Amino acid sequence: QHLLAEGAPKRVLAEVLAEVQRQQEAFGRTFREQVLPALSAAGIQLLSAEDLTDQQRDWTQQYFDKQVRDLLSPVVLDETLHQLFLKDQAVYLTFWLRKPLAKTKKADAERVVLMELPTKRHGGRFVALPGGAGTPESPHQVLFLDDVVRVGAASLFPAYAQVQVNAIKLSRDAELDIAEEVSDDLLVKIRSSLAKRATGYPARLLFDPETPKEVLRAIKQKTGIEDEELVEGSRYHNFRDFFGFPSFGRNDLLNPAWPELPHPTLPRTGPLLPAVAQRDHLLHVPYQSFDAVPRLLREAAGDPSVSSISITLYRVAPKSAVAKALLKAVKNGKQVTAVVELKARFDEESNMHWAEKLQRAGAHVIFTPPELKCHAKLLLIARREGAEGALRRYAYLSSGNFNEATAGLYADHALFTANAEIAAEVDQVFRYFITGEVPTHLQHLLVAPFTLRAQLLKLIAAEAARARKGKEAYIILKVNSLEDPGMIAALYEASQAGVRVELLIRGIGSLVPGEAGLSENISQRGLIDRYLEHARIYVFANGGQEKVFLSSADWMTRNLDRRVEVAFPLLDDTLRAEVRHLLDLERADNVKARDFENNLLLSAEGEPPVRAQEAQYQYLKKLAGRKRAAKK
Repeated sequence: QHLLAEGAPKRVLAEVLAEVQRQQEAFGRTFREQVLPALSAAGIQLLSAEDLTDQQRDWTQQYFDKQVRDLLSPVVLDETLHQLFLKDQAVYLTFWLRKPLAKTKKADAERVVLMELPTKRHGGRFVALPGGAGTPESPHQVLFLDDVVRVGAASLFPAYAQVQVNAIKLSRDAELDIAEEVSDDLLVKIRSSLAKRATGYPARLLFDPETPKEVLRAIKQKTGIEDEELVEGSRYHNFRDFFGFPSFGRNDLLNPAWPELPHPTLPRTGPLLPAVAQRDHLLHVPYQSFDAVPRLLREAAGDPSVSSISITLYRVAPKSAVAKALLKAVKNGKQVTAVVELKARFDEESNMHWAEKLQRAGAHVIFTPPELKCHAKLLLIARREGAEGALRRYAYLSSGNFNEATAGLYADHALFTANAEIAAEVDQVFRYFITGEVPTHLQHLLVAPFTLRAQLLKLIAAEAARARKGKEAYIILKVNSLEDPGMIAALYEASQAGVRVELLIRGIGSLVPGEAGLSENISQRGLIDRYLEHARIYVFANGGQEKVFLSSADWMTRNLDRRVEVAFPLLDDTLRAEVRHLLDLERADNVKARDFENNLLLSAEGEPPVRAQEAQYQYLKKLAGRKRAAKK
């Protein structure tokens, strides 16, 4: 109703922009008032051009002349320039030139010049000044590349007495324009849309608040940007460049190394399929090595008894060991089916690359139609075993991608299983992509967009019914985002029935917890730490026979209704307890956890600190040690 009311779109956009501005200001305050002082106390100073001594300015000018000047390409914003194109997400420096030192035409008395900051060609955004011992008394000192250019600006424009330098950044609409009908060649459509992404419609121009209005006026005239697309930012943009901030060998300021842990039940060397045939195994990345997955695929590719491999690929790494193993399998005569999602945002090019390589090699590559995404993470290996050559299936189901790059940063859980019933249901999901036959005969898997929503609502209703009878009832839900109105309404109803609901949400959370008469039995927390919490876990009390599901699906309308997603149960008591313990550590976090209003949930006086990710690492380390000791 709020969105459909008259004038709502403009009002909602204004509210969003106001909130973005509030967050931008909070971010700036945190950087200035917490990060920079802490860095300085550790013996590293980030200076601005105005902080430099005369000696440092001389050194910076020399550095500019030798290392930076030739990388700059000035564009004058005058009547000869009819249109200005700004790259998406690039930082530009604006120069307002005033007070010419010699007589000049009136039109040249004030000029606006623009240059792209050459971060990539320079080799980074930061320049370390010489000297410094890395102590508060004698700190290492660093400049933004922006400030190196500020120091050199006067020498760039020697004809002007005043040169003011400011920074801007443009963000463009990155949505791909793909028709809502099935195309004969989706690859062609995606490739065409990707080519247009860099020139997408301007969505926001972030500018330094000190930027002169004359400069902004000139940029608007040359780009067609409207006033409502101007957003006041800070002096510096693109803080992602801090990934390249010099460390000066200060390992004491970095996260402690957490080497990948050996898996407690999967063999370190030799074949994996026999181990999966004996029992189910959980994989917890990045704490345990994702290499078990490409290793399993390489094994299957070279196994004469393996007849087929089916896999869903949502985000494929540019140098993918998974895709290379699939190519090897095709070469060895295996039937390989790959459901490749071409519409995975910002991974389209890598996915296209591997899809085409697999197609050329002879794999059966399936693309989802424009209106549907495959977000499920599934692998199925079919193998002939025994004297009679009976078919046995091995399945891998995960909350995370088949991607080695993200597996080192995203915290996810995955299941290796040879359970015949689960593997048969995974096969049903793949048959849907091949034949269009909807998977309906499901006893274990919850599959969107077919059964997931209905089954989740049924599980929530069952908890509410038990609560009304005075029985123990609870739900623990860990997702990236919760915004579906139907699921939120069901959780509100469960809360009112007396069900205790605990939400662990990292991203979007549209449910309001703790409201009297509505959600007083619902609590919410989120965890932002070293690794990105990417796993989805659903826990239901189930009358004392707790049900635990791992899943690829957030509780968002798009995931429940417009994506192929899979939630899968943990049937093994030991593995269920393992996931519950990891989840309980996150529920107990009082170092990095935050509440619904983004307040840190810090430990009370006398309460021992619990940093969940560190505690999870130590738990899995002990688990691996115990299992190794038991084998000896």
